[in-house]
Amino acid sequence: MPQEIIGRGWAFPPHVGPQGGIALTHERNEIDQAIHIILSTSPGERVMRPTFGCRLHDIVFDPNNSNTAARARRYVEEALGMWEPRISVVLVDVQHDTDQANCLIIEIQYEVKATHDQRSLVYPFYLIPDQG
Repeated sequence: MPQEIIGRGWAFPPHVGPQGGIALTHERNEIDQAIHIILSTSPGERVMRPTFGCRLHDIVFDPNNSNTAARARRYVEEALGMWEPRISVVLVDVQHDTDQANCLIIEIQYEVKATHDQRSLVYPFYLIPDQG
C-alpha cells in the first residue's frame, strides 16, 4: 500500500538513468525530491498552477537575521502543508550557517502518513548579500 501512495516518477532534476532511459525516483527519495521541488519553485513560476510553490524567494534579498529565519520557517510550513499531503510536518528549524554568512540551513523533520516513517531533510537557502 505505501508504494501506491508514494508512487514513482521522474527523478529531479531529470537525467538519464544507468540503463539509458529516464531516471526514476524510488520510494525512499520520491518525497524528498517533491519537497525540494516545492521549496525551489516560486508561486507564479508554473503557468498552469500559479499558486504552487514556496514564498522563500520573497526573502532572498533580506538580511540574515532572526526575522528572516522566522519568515522562512513560516513559508516552508505553509508550502508543505498546502502541497505535500503525504507528510505531516513535525518540525521546521531554520538556523544561520556558521560557515557561510548568506546561507540559512532549513531542517525539516516530517512523518510519512502512510508508513509513519520519520524522516528529515536539510535544505540550504542562499540569501543575496547586501551590495550597498
